[in-house]
Amino acid sequence: MGKYDTAKLRNLGIVAHGGAGKTSLTEAILFDTGMTDRLGRVDDGTSNMDFEPEEIKRHITIGSSLHHCEWNGHSLHIVDTPGYANFLHDTRNCMRILGGAVLIVSAISGVKAQTEKIWEWANEFEIPRIAFVNKLDRERADFLRAVDDMEKSLSARAVVVTMPIGVAEDFKGTIDLVHMKARLYSFDQKGTYQETEIPAEYMEEATRLRSLLLEAVADADDSLMEKYLEGEELTTEDILLGLREGTLTGVFTPVFCGSALANIGVRQLLDYIVACLPSPLDKGIQIGKNPKTEELEERSPSEEEPFSAMVFKTISDPFTGKLTLFRVYSGTLKSDSNIYNPNREAVERIGQIFELEGKKQKPIDMAVAGDIVAVPKLKATVTGDTLCDGARPILYESPLPLNPVISFAIEARSKNDEDKIHNALQRLMEEDPTLRLHREEETREMILEGMGQVHLEVTVEKMKRKYGVEVDLKQPKVPYHETIKGKAKLQSKYKKQSGGRGQYADVWLEIEPLPRGGGFEFVDKVVGGVVPRQYIPAVEKGAQEAMLQGTMGGFPVVDVRVTLFDGSHHSVDSSEMAFKIAGSMGFKKGMEQSNPVLLEPIMQMEITVPDDCIGDIIGDMNSRRGKVLGVEPKANSQVISVQVPMAEVLKYAPELRSMTSDRGLFTMEFSHYEEVPPHLTAKILAEVKKSD
Repeated sequence: MGKYDTAKLRNLGIVAHGGAGKTSLTEAILFDTGMTDRLGRVDDGTSNMDFEPEEIKRHITIGSSLHHCEWNGHSLHIVDTPGYANFLHDTRNCMRILGGAVLIVSAISGVKAQTEKIWEWANEFEIPRIAFVNKLDRERADFLRAVDDMEKSLSARAVVVTMPIGVAEDFKGTIDLVHMKARLYSFDQKGTYQETEIPAEYMEEATRLRSLLLEAVADADDSLMEKYLEGEELTTEDILLGLREGTLTGVFTPVFCGSALANIGVRQLLDYIVACLPSPLDKGIQIGKNPKTEELEERSPSEEEPFSAMVFKTISDPFTGKLTLFRVYSGTLKSDSNIYNPNREAVERIGQIFELEGKKQKPIDMAVAGDIVAVPKLKATVTGDTLCDGARPILYESPLPLNPVISFAIEARSKNDEDKIHNALQRLMEEDPTLRLHREEETREMILEGMGQVHLEVTVEKMKRKYGVEVDLKQPKVPYHETIKGKAKLQSKYKKQSGGRGQYADVWLEIEPLPRGGGFEFVDKVVGGVVPRQYIPAVEKGAQEAMLQGTMGGFPVVDVRVTLFDGSHHSVDSSEMAFKIAGSMGFKKGMEQSNPVLLEPIMQMEITVPDDCIGDIIGDMNSRRGKVLGVEPKANSQVISVQVPMAEVLKYAPELRSMTSDRGLFTMEFSHYEEVPPHLTAKILAEVKKSD
């Protein structure tokens, strides 16, 4: 048996948009439960959860961090998640393994686009939620506006369980509508309070909100509904039962309030986390498939079941190696044992098992169903993999990684750094599946893709700090192509005499365009042996090599047919090299005579924006030469489908955030190539010439 029965475990994520106070709430929870002896603060760099140098520098959560605590005889595993758009991919990975979540809503800013995205994922993974309206001690705070924002923006049925006594400078404490008691706080950051009767001036509002609470809990349970309709008074136990039932089934979202930074309302929240959020037993059976037979498999959250777990995060460190974090769904895992990874068909050796406490690691002997733990130095396992008992294998479905939205060219600052880039980025990509690296052959650049400019800047900082590799981020070159719109017939003769054997080749070529996407086609129409058969492949090779660098700006040439229809040779001086050179020269000359044009890559984008921003976004896309293909409504927002030149959206991510007050999201992928308008071609070619 583990230290706690599985029914006494709570796996919860603290989730919200950036700046709502997730880490501050986690710090207050750790302090109030005795896990820390001081209240850590993000702003002064003393947080237990935001401990990476990049997080301390920016005062934001960049990667999810874990801790645990005990409250009222229960064990709580807490995951403090990022809330800024650049790092939400990490939040999504963690949500797959959460039992429940505490959604923080700022009493100042309310619900933002990131909150909506997180809520959508919570619905996808069927995660029961409670909400905490934070920052009620701050200027411009408005509790009921925040609750209303939840209902409008998230389509949530928000049921108030604790309400504030005053707001902003008048904020004094909270009223518990279940027990109908008030708590007046000392504002000493220790969470000290005095329980009193509800002040008279708040009784009317408390009574109104309590009646809505009673109505909601009655809706959640048939027996309570019967009792409620018959006019019987619901007891405290009845209300708590209804709150739990309503939370677990998603009928409503209980709302609590306070100030994480001032440590107000946090202990009340802990009471209701234990009362309302699910244990692993409540989440029930996990469904996977047998990796060999593809048949469905089930695992109950019991220590008696075969071991199974899912990896949701990987941390790479140049000194201690790789740390793999996973949630145990069934069975028991002990130190010094072997487990099976069905994704990689590999057996992994488990050495020491750790429970994470921020940046610290606490060794434990075993992990049971429901536990979230870490193990070091697994060789093959990566984020999203399943770990299980090799005798009873199971494979769980993992969430697909989000697609990158921005690309930068990376350039090493020294030759020494250039040799180490791939190794450093490979380690970082093990941590972060949304990072992508590839070499763009046409522009000869190494391209790093990610979720935003800050995401890639942080990656570069980590490369320097962890692996000593220094690189610069630069705007990537657009991979333009060249093609032709006209036809040309021409002779290309190569003749060279330098004493002794000379070089001679004579070819007649016809060059014409192919439909877009046609690539390259070589046609042999030589008759009578005017060009010997052994030299014809050399002509084709010469043309293909010339296509690598066009005549306009040195870009690759595409969608061209070259026909060899005549020529002549010399019995002594002709050679493969001579015909290859003649083919190359002829192609270049033919390009110049065939109305060459520039082609640019066109991207297919889907942009999700709030209803009130749609006009601005469509207008902006028109100014970027975009073609709007359609607009589709989707839950308080609009999805705009558009095709737009890559050159116009290289830095679209920060620009969209600016235009939508951080409420817009988009996906982008390559669609096709189109001709560049003539008035822009000259400008592009001038810039190419200047850069050369």
